[in-house]
Amino acid sequence: MNRIFHAGLVAVAVCLVLLRVNAYAFDSGTLRDAVMMEEKRLGARIGVAVLDTSDGSGFEYKGSERFPINSTHKAFLCGALLQQVDSRILSLADTAVIHEGDLVTYSPVTEKYLAPRAIAYSELCKAAVSYSDNTAANVVVDRIGGVAAFNRFMQSLGDSVTRMDRKEPEINEGIPGDLRDTTTPSAAAASLHAMLFGKVLSEDSAELLAEWMKGDAVANALLRKSLPTGWSIADKTGAGGNGSRSIIAVVYPPAKSPWIVSIYIAETKATMAERNESIARLGQVLFPVMQ
Repeated sequence: MNRIFHAGLVAVAVCLVLLRVNAYAFDSGTLRDAVMMEEKRLGARIGVAVLDTSDGSGFEYKGSERFPINSTHKAFLCGALLQQVDSRILSLADTAVIHEGDLVTYSPVTEKYLAPRAIAYSELCKAAVSYSDNTAANVVVDRIGGVAAFNRFMQSLGDSVTRMDRKEPEINEGIPGDLRDTTTPSAAAASLHAMLFGKVLSEDSAELLAEWMKGDAVANALLRKSLPTGWSIADKTGAGGNGSRSIIAVVYPPAKSPWIVSIYIAETKATMAERNESIARLGQVLFPVMQ
């Protein structure tokens, strides 16, 4: 077992344990009631994990249940690319040429960069993370070595739970009970913590990834809607079939340590707007805990 993998494994294992052991470090009953209320309101299954980076205290509700990973995988995907950049295997200045046949649904950035025009991988990751561009994500997957390379990166974070089996748009199918392309709220939160605050990425790469997430242009209706004035957030959202909706985030209260949040919704007939409102309401309950 190499040093990076071992360090990541220990970090994620510690986070997962702390999420359970310290689940009552604050009023988890209120949080649990809020999530259960949203489940009833949407007729959905909802999983939540929250982690205070200052002391490891946390909360989870259905934190070990599997949910469709949706586009939240794009943050981890670009973390995988940045790890290879740190190892000097790849460069963010490398470019790709995208042909019309490469385009998949929802590609607002890459559809403007068709051959013979080239686009740098730095811009592809920004497109994937900040704009949830699906073609950009697929090009990055191919560049790092395919879905197997993505899964190896997750393992380097100590995450043996999260898995990617398909690319966009099939990754978003979200069939109930299907293990493919899934994660758990606790695994996603722990892996986000390990990726941005651990030693798997260089400080510069972790900061760049966080900046892409802070620039998320498609997340205003979720946690950002209820974010208190003066706070900041770095997030990545996702959506897919069978009512799946998701977000992973780092929340930065003023003069406080950051908090990690992951929320996954599945198996509901609620509209996208209703799912977004549900996540925003959960933010209204979560944010006071972080003050």
